[in-house]
Amino acid sequence: MICDKCKERPATVHVTKITNGEKRESHLCEVCAHSGQHLGAFHQPPSVFDFLSGLFSGETWGQPVTTSYPEVVKCDNCGITYQEFARSGLLGCSKCYDQFSEPLDTVLRRIHGANRHTGKVPERRGGSLKLSKELANLRTQLQQAVAREEFEQAASLRDRIKELEKAVEKEGR
Repeated sequence: MICDKCKERPATVHVTKITNGEKRESHLCEVCAHSGQHLGAFHQPPSVFDFLSGLFSGETWGQPVTTSYPEVVKCDNCGITYQEFARSGLLGCSKCYDQFSEPLDTVLRRIHGANRHTGKVPERRGGSLKLSKELANLRTQLQQAVAREEFEQAASLRDRIKELEKAVEKEGR
């Protein structure tokens, strides 16, 4: 297939644009695709580093990184600044986790919804660990049910929590 724009090189980029239910396709060579002069400009998708940089800075792709975290804060071990970290998405060393803990906490919450890894419980080792995890989950559900004033559901959750607490107590002996 030949490029729709230059009619010279082989088309390696295929763009489909749907506007108001109308589908338009373009088949372009790499040179024409990167020129950005078709279908309202084609842009390369962001790289992984651009994506991470956007998460750290709260900015959109290609914009300068600006944060409220001071530029002068550097890792005592490797010397990387927060701005360098935000631009690249890469920490310099293991000490950076401590040095930049405040903004990292925010980023981890934004990405994962929490800043603490709970992980999965291996089947062989499940026992009390699984029960503890289920208890924590049920307690959260109980708080939510009470907040929504769903007292019947809250009562059944409370009863289930009591059963699990007894089971945990038995396994602990």
